[in-house]
Amino acid sequence: MAFICSKYPPRIATSVLLKHSGCFRARKIRIVPNIRRISSITTLQHDRSGKGGTCLNADKSLGLQRNYSYVPRSHYSSHSHSDMLKWSPHAFADFLREQNIKRCYMVWDHKAGEVKVSHDEIKPIGKYFSEDKVDFDHHEGMFLQLGKRTGCLLGAFIWRTKRGQACGGVRLWDYATTEQYMRDGLRLAQGMGVKSALAGLWAGGGKGVIQVPSANKHFHQDYRAQIFYDYGDFLSSLNGCYVTAEDVGVNVNDLDHVHIHSRYTTCIPEEKGGSGNPSITTGKGVVCAMEGALDFLQHGTLAGKSIVIQGAGNVATVIVEELLNKGVSSIYVTDCHQNRVDDMKHLFHGKHDGRLTIKKVDIDDVSVMSMPCDILSPCALGNVLNKETIPTIQAEIVCGAANNQLGSPEDNELLKERGITYVVDYLANRMGIVNCANETYGRLPNDPAIERHFGSEWENSIIKMTKKILEKARDENITPVQAADVIADKLSRELHPIWPNRSQQIIDALVEGEWHNQPV
Repeated sequence: MAFICSKYPPRIATSVLLKHSGCFRARKIRIVPNIRRISSITTLQHDRSGKGGTCLNADKSLGLQRNYSYVPRSHYSSHSHSDMLKWSPHAFADFLREQNIKRCYMVWDHKAGEVKVSHDEIKPIGKYFSEDKVDFDHHEGMFLQLGKRTGCLLGAFIWRTKRGQACGGVRLWDYATTEQYMRDGLRLAQGMGVKSALAGLWAGGGKGVIQVPSANKHFHQDYRAQIFYDYGDFLSSLNGCYVTAEDVGVNVNDLDHVHIHSRYTTCIPEEKGGSGNPSITTGKGVVCAMEGALDFLQHGTLAGKSIVIQGAGNVATVIVEELLNKGVSSIYVTDCHQNRVDDMKHLFHGKHDGRLTIKKVDIDDVSVMSMPCDILSPCALGNVLNKETIPTIQAEIVCGAANNQLGSPEDNELLKERGITYVVDYLANRMGIVNCANETYGRLPNDPAIERHFGSEWENSIIKMTKKILEKARDENITPVQAADVIADKLSRELHPIWPNRSQQIIDALVEGEWHNQPV
């Protein structure tokens, strides 16, 4: 999640957004059983068989292809509709306007076993995803709307809401194709459902996606506010089947604008009842996951252990503070941004007794991965655990805050073959969603609903869940990712004890009430 840090200096908070926008790499992942997730900002274009794809919409500085496509209006003929997923989101939005479509949906029809669409014009998309074997997993709803003020393409993606309302952040991002836009929403919604299930939250999977407007108009304050007013109206029209939060490209002020037009948002400013900066709880959660892994290996506590951290952003800063307080022997941190290095040095000056070393490295420097240590903690780039770096790792445990740490499914096996204990990222970094999930229930000092995640008594605490996953992987001779997904798949199918299938009922009512024909 993207966030603004209130505890640490402003430049650190800014650097987190820079990390999201400049340092991520693309990756594909296939999960067993029937759980697939990816939350990298860049996306992959797959064929429907799941056999591969090309990397699109990525930073050229990382050596990745950027392949924007635009389809002129003259190409909006019936024979080209099957290619509409290749259009840019702006072109797709123009097509919807030409067809006088302001809202549309694709929902999974459980009885018919197929995707049901609101308009014949988008049937090709519904057919495509109903046959997809990579990212579509019977998602309950995909809702799209053109903002009435800005015309921006707004989306809400909903996955498996048996546990409760779909919850997950909204991101503002520039996608090359409509397929990328749709796939990112699908996989991120599922990822949030998995993360919530493992955290014991009574929530399903949700993700909001907003296509960046043309000419970078979102950098203009007044226009940006209009985008999020539009998203607030869109959320309210969905009647609460999806509750949004903060994600990449979005800040607390943006969500404040959403909140003006909808009650279905979290991560609003603390002075208005919001939950505040999630980086603090996220960092503490990663440290708990480290403790769980040590306990699983029967290697004692963090005291006296050596830790290597890639990344010096907000969450890494909290991790360093927690580790120093727990008596580790040494911490070595690297980052590719000088300002982050300077900020961390300034923050901990005179407070670490020589136990903390912080170094600036080049963006493509991954030598930190091969440093001897007890625990390696990736807290920056995705795709950092791959066939090049894994053979060089000299740590017994890998546990960090970065999303999408593994480069490919094969890398799960490679870590296992090397005897490295890997804590899955969507368990270790789960506290971002936990921090804001239950804002409407009020706030308490040292809130027990939050603190229980850091203890060792509650069955869904980070420490106990880490041990449960690692024990299952050991006992069944599978990878920790496979073990986590088996557990998450079962948990995500449990019914909410008070409001079972509530979001599905809301979706059914939206369809029956012809949501797509209601005025925007």
